[in-house]
Amino acid sequence: MSSPSPIVELIPQVQSYDWGKLGKDGSKVAEYSKHLPNFHYDPEKPYAELWMGTHSSLPSKLIDGKLLSDHLASDPAQLLGKQISNQYGSHLPFLFKVLAIGKALSIQAHPDRQLAIKLHKERPDVYKDDNHKPEMAIAITPFSGFCGFRPLNQISQYLEKVPEFATVIGQETSSRFLEAIPSDASMPSIISSTSTDQTDVKNYQAVLKELFGKLMNASSELVTEQVRKLIKRIEAEGGRDKPFGTDEELLLRLNDQFPDDVGIFCTFVLNVVRLEPGQAAFLQADEPHAYLTGDIVECMASSDNVVRAGLTPKLRDVPTLTEMLTYSYGPSASQLMKPNLFKSCKHSTLYDPPIEEFSVLLTKLSPGEQDQHPPINGPSILIVTQGSGTIAIEGQEISSKHEGQVYFIAAGMPVQISAQQSSFVCYRAFVEIAGQA
Repeated sequence: MSSPSPIVELIPQVQSYDWGKLGKDGSKVAEYSKHLPNFHYDPEKPYAELWMGTHSSLPSKLIDGKLLSDHLASDPAQLLGKQISNQYGSHLPFLFKVLAIGKALSIQAHPDRQLAIKLHKERPDVYKDDNHKPEMAIAITPFSGFCGFRPLNQISQYLEKVPEFATVIGQETSSRFLEAIPSDASMPSIISSTSTDQTDVKNYQAVLKELFGKLMNASSELVTEQVRKLIKRIEAEGGRDKPFGTDEELLLRLNDQFPDDVGIFCTFVLNVVRLEPGQAAFLQADEPHAYLTGDIVECMASSDNVVRAGLTPKLRDVPTLTEMLTYSYGPSASQLMKPNLFKSCKHSTLYDPPIEEFSVLLTKLSPGEQDQHPPINGPSILIVTQGSGTIAIEGQEISSKHEGQVYFIAAGMPVQISAQQSSFVCYRAFVEIAGQA
């Protein structure tokens, strides 16, 4: 029996959610999908997600129609590596995506492993699997999103200067929050706090949990009344003329997308993280977030579990969300990753989050350049996002002619990537057992 090919082209799957960027607005998902068989481009359609992996909700296939998971099961030790196949079976432990965000996604968080098992057991119709879902976003185009709770003194400042926000929170909770965290207080990130600060940290987390719970559980009548007051005041103060990304512009945009929604007030409690192309943010399980604009490459543990509570027409599970969060807080910079060059590579950057299921390589080549990825002791998926080039493995050379071409690469293979007449950019998600990197 012959060994399976170390590299095979994949057919990823496309999701068209309402929040996706329209084809005519430059959705990268649409751009990367145009060469796919049976793909019919519609400029008025929102193209939201491109899925690459073995997750059962939208599994990738080989060109001949065979499921990637079946291909991996044919020789898991060879294709995945013995350690990975022993640990994860014949499925990839990560899910690789491209997202094109036209309007805000829901205020959401993803459960940790323990909670995922519980939710899946209790409500399998809503929570489809029992895995956790830490995730990483790398910007392809300029990106913005809510990521984690703001430094607490910033929330205090909003309580003082935004009466509509304070009204929704209520006088008692607002006063307790401002007493604990004055608006002029110096607030370190929770992740930089020392052990001697732990009592203070627990107290701060408790008042933050109380405030966020009050916000997300506020009556729809109160929220509607105060959102409309806020929007009317912003418009009267010239908010429609404010530049993109300002608080006023963001609040108006969110209200245009989701009128009278409680998630609009999350502007005052969550960081707005902005990424330029190549910058990345990592989100642990149980951290609140909502992507707002831009195109990204996203990698996550192989799960489709989402707990939602705002900016969505879908099911909201506010009790679960408010209980599951860690209530960590800190500046938006604390969410950003610090990538490094990968091993001996000259043109490949490693994004390596503090979890075991995935890492991502970004390779950027100018015309005529090449880079050699040393062997990785685990499987990987590579997507081309710009230009044309060649990918060579064990004497087998594949010419990639289209943006959006996707390949599975077997474990343990050195990979040479070369640009041709144009520049060449690709992202490669992989898993490797700790200590084997």
